[in-house]
Amino acid sequence: MTIRHRTADTTPRLNSLLLGSTNPDRLRAWYAEAFGVEADRWGFVELGPTGVMADPRDDVAEASAEPGRVILNLDVPDAKAAVERIEKAGTTWVVPLEEREPGWFATFTDPDGNYVQVIQMKPEMEREMLAEMRRDFTPTHPFVGFAVDDIPAAQAFYRDTLGLDVSEQNDMLAIWLSPAESVLVYPKPGHVPAQHTILNVPVDDIDDAVDSLTEAGVEMIRYDGFGQDDRGIARGDEGPPIAWFTDPAGNILSVLQLQ
Repeated sequence: MTIRHRTADTTPRLNSLLLGSTNPDRLRAWYAEAFGVEADRWGFVELGPTGVMADPRDDVAEASAEPGRVILNLDVPDAKAAVERIEKAGTTWVVPLEEREPGWFATFTDPDGNYVQVIQMKPEMEREMLAEMRRDFTPTHPFVGFAVDDIPAAQAFYRDTLGLDVSEQNDMLAIWLSPAESVLVYPKPGHVPAQHTILNVPVDDIDDAVDSLTEAGVEMIRYDGFGQDDRGIARGDEGPPIAWFTDPAGNILSVLQLQ
């Protein structure tokens, strides 16, 4: 079977950003230290969905001649903590951390003099921007969906109990896993839950996640032979710690700790 994608899917996407440098090893090490990430085996420092590559070139100067021409903007959850880490890595501040109407901004230079900016958006601004992005929920790529028998109950559960970002449109829900990825939830009369896990939710601390769910009245599912502990968490050698439960429609979900 051939899947025909919509025209929007052919739009080019930014793959990576190459920074030409006379000293790429120094530049790569600085980005890794400043942002707490490691370069992969190809030399890319992954900053969100876009990788930054420090590449050796003999047609560039030792320092950027026009550093304001291209500025790397990086969203951070805590601008103050990010600034402290960057200061330890070493930098020159162009604009120290300051509060503006949409959030907190700080602009600085990398070792080659390129401008870099960290941004922490204010929650109300993030909500406004996301709402604008999702006002017309029209997926342009393959996406996953599942049924429930009660949309308001599902919305309350996924939003309030699981803490996921949920929007409603045309009597359906979109559960947002990232700013651009969502799962569609639709109503179905006579809904019968699937007998397999339909949604896995990664968490930082599975013990804390399961305790929070239990306190909210969610009961963990026990399966024979999975060696689950008294919390209902399976900690096998062949996979990450995981625990299963159901949503109000009886669909099986899980929380799992990948690292």
